[in-house]
Amino acid sequence: MEQARPAAARIARKLVIDLSVMTAVGLVLAIIGPFGTAAAPLAWRLVSWIGLAWLGYAFYRPLAPLVAWLHPRLELPRAGLWIGLTMLATVPLTAAIWTIEFLPGPVPAPTLEQALLAYLNVLAIGASVTVVFYLLERGRPKAAAHDAMARSVAASDVQIAPQGEPRSAFLQRLPAELGSDLIALEMEDHYVRAHTMLGSDLVLLRLRDAIAELDGIEGAQVHRSWWVARDAVEGVEREGRKLRLLLPRGIAAPVARSRVSELGAAGWF
Repeated sequence: MEQARPAAARIARKLVIDLSVMTAVGLVLAIIGPFGTAAAPLAWRLVSWIGLAWLGYAFYRPLAPLVAWLHPRLELPRAGLWIGLTMLATVPLTAAIWTIEFLPGPVPAPTLEQALLAYLNVLAIGASVTVVFYLLERGRPKAAAHDAMARSVAASDVQIAPQGEPRSAFLQRLPAELGSDLIALEMEDHYVRAHTMLGSDLVLLRLRDAIAELDGIEGAQVHRSWWVARDAVEGVEREGRKLRLLLPRGIAAPVARSRVSELGAAGWF
């Protein structure tokens, strides 16, 4: 419970910030009155646009974890996944907005032209908001850079864990609530995302330098952007010539083709 509280607090804080952003977006749209809504009373526009902004958040916000989940499995660019998933999520959102517009009366089926126009209108606003959240997601590592560098200084020497066992220098860089059960390291731009049994965090460090600090932790670099702890492997997933290591918390690490033979000979799969 002690370790769950900080994570819950971070999620709640993030939700409040995100919904505040969406409320501000709804407020701006209500004032502008796009798509023929400018003639409606301001009070109606405020309720309508803020409500639609929150509805859009419910449809678009799950894209971030979905992109993070699909990226290592499909080995596709994150930006491409964001674009494709945004266009896909706009379909049910458009249907929901069309339905709400005619409630409580009967909801007519749109013509092809009406459906396309409604989709493009929703996509124009939804894509803009999604870009904002995409940039915020990419900006989070920079916002955490000071904390990461502070932990880097504190981790210059290997320290001793409270239990009396030596901890690797890299583990000293992580927040205490993530524990010390390291699953994998994933390279993200100039950062390394450390996955543990309790969560993940970004560290301002190159992957090769992070691996050099993993004293006493058995594992291997299975891909140019992934290192995996040997004990964390729960299974192997094959899809054609692609191979992925299945790890706890639903994480899947891709294995480079050049590493398959060596890892297989070492008994990894």
